[in-house]
Amino acid sequence: MNTTMQQENQPLFVEDVGSDLRSRWNTIQSTFVDEPRQAVQQADALVDELIKRIEDRFRDERTRLEQQWDRGDQVNTEELRVALQTYRSFFNRLLAM
Repeated sequence: MNTTMQQENQPLFVEDVGSDLRSRWNTIQSTFVDEPRQAVQQADALVDELIKRIEDRFRDERTRLEQQWDRGDQVNTEELRVALQTYRSFFNRLLAM
């Protein structure tokens, strides 16, 4: 499998975070029969949290690169290549939804 495909199949979060989010989702889903309104509200809140985590991850990466540029540090081509690949992977996964 080529590197691009491998990266696009990688989770956006470390395993512990992903497992926690999945566990929370499963809990929400299991409460739907007894409390459908509450389950939907909790699902909305969890999806909102997930989107914020994704935004934070990319904001942090952008800030790190911008700080290097502001200090006059050279950002090497490899760092930029990895950053672009990360953005491309995320972009493609969003479009595939």
